[in-house]
Amino acid sequence: MNDSSLIKTLQETIESQNKTIEGLREELKRANENMEYLIKKLYGRKTEKTAAIDGQLIIGEMALEIFNEAEVEADDSVLETVPFEEPVKRTRKGYKRKDLFKDLQQQDQIYKLDKSQQTCPIDGSSLSVVGNKFLRSEIKYIPAEISIINIYQESYECKTCKKENRPGIFNPYTPEPVLQHSYATASSVAFTMYQKFVQSVPLKRQEKDWERMGFQLKRGTMANWIMKTSEQWLIPVEKKLREELLKEKYLHADETPVQVMNEEGKKNTTKSYMWVYSTSASAKKQIRLFRYETGRSGDYPKEFLKGFKGYLHTDAYSGYEKIKGVNHCLCWAHVRRYFVDASPKDLDSQEGTLPAMGIAYCNKLFDWEKKFKDLPPEERKLKRLEHEKPVLEAFFAWAEKTKTQILPKSKIGQAINYALNHKGKLQEYLKDGNCVISNNIAENSIKPFTVGRKNWLFCGSPQGAASSACVYSLVETAKANGLNPYKYLEYILSRLPGRDFKNNPGIIDLMMPWDSLIQEVCK
Repeated sequence: MNDSSLIKTLQETIESQNKTIEGLREELKRANENMEYLIKKLYGRKTEKTAAIDGQLIIGEMALEIFNEAEVEADDSVLETVPFEEPVKRTRKGYKRKDLFKDLQQQDQIYKLDKSQQTCPIDGSSLSVVGNKFLRSEIKYIPAEISIINIYQESYECKTCKKENRPGIFNPYTPEPVLQHSYATASSVAFTMYQKFVQSVPLKRQEKDWERMGFQLKRGTMANWIMKTSEQWLIPVEKKLREELLKEKYLHADETPVQVMNEEGKKNTTKSYMWVYSTSASAKKQIRLFRYETGRSGDYPKEFLKGFKGYLHTDAYSGYEKIKGVNHCLCWAHVRRYFVDASPKDLDSQEGTLPAMGIAYCNKLFDWEKKFKDLPPEERKLKRLEHEKPVLEAFFAWAEKTKTQILPKSKIGQAINYALNHKGKLQEYLKDGNCVISNNIAENSIKPFTVGRKNWLFCGSPQGAASSACVYSLVETAKANGLNPYKYLEYILSRLPGRDFKNNPGIIDLMMPWDSLIQEVCK
């Protein structure tokens, strides 16, 4: 081998090793980035607030002045003084106790002198009452009590009918039980549901609570109560809510995994999913519907939303694309979350500038949304085109330019590519002033389920999972309509048994959470 060939071989070897070293550096950088991300997820603050990142971020010579125009132009000297709602001097009755206690039953407890003490110790004259001196207000807790109600039906007889051999026995109307051959009542079943699906108390702990109150109520019995009452009385209400949901023009959807035992043809460790569908925040009828499915296929929301035409707000999960004939609006909170996850420990470092830029763009969009929140839809649409569209154009131009400067598989690369890959659907909300830029309403609706899931870990059977979805639908819909979930469940369970709602569907209409009587008695 001559010298020139040897030199060429050495140069190729060095170049190959340099490429290997550079690749290892990139791999190590990604590994460190992933480790920081996982540590932050495990031990860091569970918040997406980005107060540390503002519009004064400097990138080279350029300042993001477009993001802090309101802050720069603000003049504290022209701010109006907000008057106090009550005197600054706080009296013994102060601290807005009147408003705090207004919905609570109150009773007065007056301490008196014993009759033997109602004599003046100085001259022996009798004492007379001149008034009551207020000392304080206290909150009294009255523990729950269990009582057994024995149901009797009084019988009446017509003596004349008896003499003339006619049927003459008459009985008064008696309400049907919530479950046949059971000691369950509307109140006990509603309370069990409230504890599990609102307060996230698993049946195992409820069993112990019932025992402390003096009654042996097994968790298996409570599980049967939930499943059977859901099947008989709650599912018809849920079906009506779905009919109303599909009439809306703006919907939200989300999904989360759940472990369900004893599913046919599946291992107990296999993931199933709980889906949630919600009306928009501006809808007159607030509805939150949960649906248990054995998988995450897009066929599930496609089937559930069959007949829906309008705007659907979701995350970027590809399964939602199976729903045809709708406008897909993607969530900017997810975009911002990607940039937050890409943020290093030190935001002032060079590596921290790109995630901070992405977050700043997202924050500006949300800032504008707050300002337009109370505007009519048409005016909001015009304001968005005027103020938010330029921010969107600047963001995507910056993302395109930044894409060439970063590693595609890095956290910041994933954030940039996520935004660019869904550019069209992220701007879909500009078409209609009733649309929103985040899917938070669906995520917030599914949160109680995820909190409860941490306590009870899994559903014991597919039937149990379906019943859970039904009850979650009613309690979350009740909350969205300003109702007390316990009162709403008790209302339904005490009124539907014995009613022929299959042949008289109007009865189910009276169970809707926006019905005037329900709004009156279930607050």
